[in-house]
Parts: sequence; C-alpha cells; structure tokens
Amino acid sequence: MKITNNFFIFSITLFFLCSFDTALYADSPATSTGVPCKTNTSPPFPDVSLNLVTSGLQQPVHMTHAGDNSKRLFITEQSGVVRILKNGRLNMRPFLDIRKRVKSGGETGLLSVAFHPSFKKNGRFFVNYTSSKGGLHTVISEFHAESHLDFAHTESERVILTVPQPFSNHNGGQIAFGPDGYLYAGFGDGGAGNDPLENGQNLATLLGTILRIDVDKKEVGKEYAIPQDNPFVSKLGAKHEIWAYGLRNPWRFSFDPVKGTMYAADVGQSSREEINVIEAGKNYGWNIMEGSICTPGVSSNCNTTDLTLPIAEYKRDKGISVIGGFVYRGSKIPDLCGAYLYGDFGSGRIWALQYQNFKVKRKKLLINTKFSISSFGTDEDFEIYVVNYSGSIYMLDFSRSLSFRSTQDKL
Repeated sequence: MKITNNFFIFSITLFFLCSFDTALYADSPATSTGVPCKTNTSPPFPDVSLNLVTSGLQQPVHMTHAGDNSKRLFITEQSGVVRILKNGRLNMRPFLDIRKRVKSGGETGLLSVAFHPSFKKNGRFFVNYTSSKGGLHTVISEFHAESHLDFAHTESERVILTVPQPFSNHNGGQIAFGPDGYLYAGFGDGGAGNDPLENGQNLATLLGTILRIDVDKKEVGKEYAIPQDNPFVSKLGAKHEIWAYGLRNPWRFSFDPVKGTMYAADVGQSSREEINVIEAGKNYGWNIMEGSICTPGVSSNCNTTDLTLPIAEYKRDKGISVIGGFVYRGSKIPDLCGAYLYGDFGSGRIWALQYQNFKVKRKKLLINTKFSISSFGTDEDFEIYVVNYSGSIYMLDFSRSLSFRSTQDKL
C-alpha cells in the first residue's frame, strides 16, 4: 500500500483513496429487536475475538440491517450488488443488482445502503453510488422492496440527489437515518490532494460536508425537503442541506443508539487520521487543519478560530485510512458497553474509546488483525461486525482464546 499527497491507492483493486433517548429510535433503521446496553464502560476494556460469519463476497464495503425483525444482514459489494446473509447463509440471488448503473473501482462504486425507519411497512430503502453517465457524480436513490421478500425492484429507482465529483477519489459514501428520522449523507472534498478546489471550507457546495435531508417530503424542484432546523437555512449563499462541514473524506459515520451522538471517521491525507463527534453547524477544519495540526503543505501557521478539533486521532505509524465504526450496545461483551469502535484499512487495527463529558476517557487497541477493514456493521441485537474487503464478515465476541488478543494503547 502506498501513500501519496494526492490520493490513497489501496493494494486490493485500488479500493478508496485515501443526547437522545432510546425511544427516539423506535422507528429507526438502527433500531434492534433487542435492548441496547446502557451501562457506561469502566476500565479495563476486555479482550475480544473475531468469529467468521461468512466469506465468498466480492469486495464488500458496507453492512447493515433493515430494522424489520427479520434478522437479515444486508452486505453491499462495491461493484453494485447488495446481498443478504440470512440464517448464517448468503442468498444466491442478490437483494439488489445495479451493476450496469454503477461506476466501480478505486473509491467509486455502490458504497452504502440505508433502510427507511418504516421499511417494514413501506419497503423503502436508499443507496449511495457513483455513476459516470454524463460525467462522474454521486447518486443517492430510493428503491422499493416488499419487506417479506429477499429481492428489490430495480425498476423502482427514484433519484433523490446527484452531486458532481471533480475527481475519482474522496467520494464519501455513507448514508444513514438519524434518530430524528432524517437521512444523513457524507461527502468528501471532491478529491485530488490538499483540496485544490477549496471545497472543504466552502458552504456553497455539498462536497466536504455531511448533509441532512427529509426524504418523506418534497420541495419545489427537489425530490426531498430541507429540515427547517438545519444550521445554514438562513445563511445567504450556503447550501441549506449542510449539517456540518470542513471534512476531507468521511467514509463512515454512525449514531449511538442510546445517546444519539454522531461519530464520523475522517480519512487523513499524509499525517493524521481522525475521529469526530459531529454536531450541527460545526466546522471540522479541513483543509486548514489535518487532525489537530495545521495541514502540512497548505498552512504552517493556521488560524484555528471556530474550528472543531477531533476527539481522537492517530499518526501514520498506526494506520493510513481510518474506518469509522459503531458504539457497542450489544450483550455479548458487557464490559465494552458504550465504547465506540473504529479501525484502519491499511493496518487492520481496531480500537475502542469511551467518550464522556466531552472528552475521551480511555482508549485501547482491541485487535491487531491482518484484515483490510472496509467497514463495520451492526445487527438487530446491536452486535458489531467487521467487514473485510478481501471478502469476509466477522462478528466481534468476547475473547475465549489467545488469538486476536488486544493490547493497551496510549491516549
């Protein structure tokens, strides 16, 4: 794996460069049929292991569930396919196959899927993919599926939003419904190195942001509505869809199903990988800053006024492409309850941290794997899974052996 100042080149087929109450989740796709643990973790974090769930996948980049009490897991393959893992076995027939519509390779492809909070009733779900028709762009679309069936209607596509991509890297790619029922989407700065188009600090573009839209309503000229409490709806010249900005490539983000806190991992350029707690209207610094430092090669003495720093970061000796995960709310590993897990594509490391009272109380390297971690996922019981881009899915469990034992890591 090689790092350049312009973009990340992954060794495996050039992958990608690089407080709410639980009741608020009653209709959320993050809702599980189980009950989330609520006890705060206390040191030490436990040793954990990874159990193989399935293999034979083709470049998986995302995993989620539908919140419909079916216990199905939906795995996104980069080429344009969503597959179902049901009763421990992969269905032969894809849930969705839109390979003919998807531009795939490097950072492009079908990058995530999100199920409507009322999917069990309305069959609506949404995808984020890149298309090259008419110029490279990101597409967020809606599809329909009968909730009791294991396949979707490909002809039902309704394009919600398109965003032109000036370069092939830094596409972001995550979509997810929040505890408020709105759809959130992450976009990178548009690509290349050092943000040459200065999108990160430009509120007039959706690039370099996390946006928030209402897919249950429509405004004139749009296939969605803009929530009136979005932070920039009254700012002249700003895109009203923006929830937060100043991001380089927020590949994966998630919401804590108990507290509602939004965590996002922002892929760094050449020095720092970072974890952010995302809040409305905040500026997360790119390209003025990379992590907690002034961006090398851009500004040696930067002005950090009104910029929000990451809650955690690491240097290149520990990894080269951060992958955001989830707050653990399962039942298999009680001592991990409330900890946020994240990893790194290049090094295969997985960490846990506890964020409380606006600071990280503790952090630990849980597992040092050999995987190319492309994503994390959860099931309806809040257990966490690790997506290995090489083609397999693993489930996090309490360690019963010396394999994959965790080690201490400094804050």
